[in-house]
Amino acid sequence: MLPDCLSAESERRCRQLLAGATARLRARPAAAAVLVPLCSVGGVPALLYTLRSSRLAGRHKGDVSFPGGKCDPADQDVVHTALRETQEEMGLAVPAERVWGVLRPVWDRHKATVVPVLAGLGPLDLHSLRPNPEEVDEVFALPLAHLLETQNQGYTHFCKGGHFRYTLPVFLNGPHRVWGLTAIITEFTLQLLAPGTYQPRLAGTRLSGG
Repeated sequence: MLPDCLSAESERRCRQLLAGATARLRARPAAAAVLVPLCSVGGVPALLYTLRSSRLAGRHKGDVSFPGGKCDPADQDVVHTALRETQEEMGLAVPAERVWGVLRPVWDRHKATVVPVLAGLGPLDLHSLRPNPEEVDEVFALPLAHLLETQNQGYTHFCKGGHFRYTLPVFLNGPHRVWGLTAIITEFTLQLLAPGTYQPRLAGTRLSGG
């Protein structure tokens, strides 16, 4: 049975679990930060994703991602970066008090640190959002129940030069495939929100750290 991930009790539990890592990671510099928006769409608990614009430069154009981007020198910390980027990309102003905490950082292919920031947005009407067309082609939500169904979970094996390198999670059967760093962050989030329901199958996966 799916726990009530949007309840006040769930929020208190998550905030307590993340408190130590949040304090440490907010005091450290990072290359980038993303917001992991936990919301309710039509009464259904979900995570909010963006489809990066196909007009962007770089190898990640057209990929599914969480709203976020590079840390600016004027940003107070990684939470400020995630909130600022979310407003710029999606036209969504998230109050700082909605932030539940900071998840375990991930590293991109250039070894740059990306810090995920979890926020509870409450009920959300996707049609009220005004995404920036220069950065975002689409905003969509995936229900937690969908992400927790085993038939929607998979893994991608990466090889180089004919040799196995590593394995990453992937989430399938939604409007767009969720993979790469976004899938890793999704896995951390599910592990936090539904620990008795979601069990990551990758060795070494941890909820938080730093």
